[in-house]
Amino acid sequence: MDNVTEVDPLSTERMGRLMVRYAVPSVISLVVNALYNMVDQVFIGQGVGYLGNAATNVIMPLTTATIAVGQMIGDGAAAHMSLDLGEHEKESAEKGVGNAISLIIGFGFLFLLLFELFMEPVCWLFGATDSNIGYSIDYGRIIVLGFPASAICIAFSSIIRADGRPNASMAGLLIGCVTNLILDPVFIFAFGWGCKGRGTGDDHRSDIERSIFHCMLVPV
Repeated sequence: MDNVTEVDPLSTERMGRLMVRYAVPSVISLVVNALYNMVDQVFIGQGVGYLGNAATNVIMPLTTATIAVGQMIGDGAAAHMSLDLGEHEKESAEKGVGNAISLIIGFGFLFLLLFELFMEPVCWLFGATDSNIGYSIDYGRIIVLGFPASAICIAFSSIIRADGRPNASMAGLLIGCVTNLILDPVFIFAFGWGCKGRGTGDDHRSDIERSIFHCMLVPV
């Protein structure tokens, strides 16, 4: 956090310019992420079949829960940091971000542990059938390994955006999406891993995004 902007653009720039500066990267990130999810489902459908698509949808509530917790903690930390930076309380802002990172790491590993231990009953709970339960468990056990990194990425994205760098936040997410779009067909088709390949691609995406965001927040 040593690289927190000294002059807060939110208190100096014009409102219209700020709206464009923050809204455009956010919209681009959402659109690209939506397109990535659509293309990803095409890869699964072509490489595994409709049962593979069904399996990813069975696991989707677990992913959504992780994203929700990461978003909640990240947005809370971002709001706290913005208030502190507005009052020129840099140490308090750094402490708040540090606490948020510790909290999100804890939740990430908690979800990882719980979902790994209870993967099969969770799959049945969220609509798995006899025909796709195997695909669901295979995909779920792989993708939950990336939940800690995924939660950290979601939280870091909000924090970096509040630090006055919306373009950097967008860049990290876009790099992760592009990386996954390259890795998924390799793992699904070339390696023949099917649903496990899709989960492995997602895990690598989260690791890459986490590394990028970590470099943005922590000077080397």
